[in-house]
Amino acid sequence: MTNRRNHPVTLLQAAEESPALARLAELARESGERLKAIQPLIPPALRPAVKAGPIDGSSWCLLVGNNAAAAKLRQVLPALQSRLADCGWQVTSIRLKVQSAQR
Repeated sequence: MTNRRNHPVTLLQAAEESPALARLAELARESGERLKAIQPLIPPALRPAVKAGPIDGSSWCLLVGNNAAAAKLRQVLPALQSRLADCGWQVTSIRLKVQSAQR
């Protein structure tokens, strides 16, 4: 008899075996796709500071590196939301979360 604890599994295998993990993996993939769709609308200098965040129903969060980038990004939020709608995503709000500096 083989003890499963002695056999590591990949994240993909774990996700396939767990509906909850599969849903999280799908949401993470979709969040990344959304970011790719809006990146052309983000000023080039800000792109490295913006990361895809969690999806919560019709709300989506973007993780931003600093307050200055968040302030600039707020100016283009209507265009970002419009692009997402054009791509078929029903996003009623985009939240910005400034990430604290990692130490």
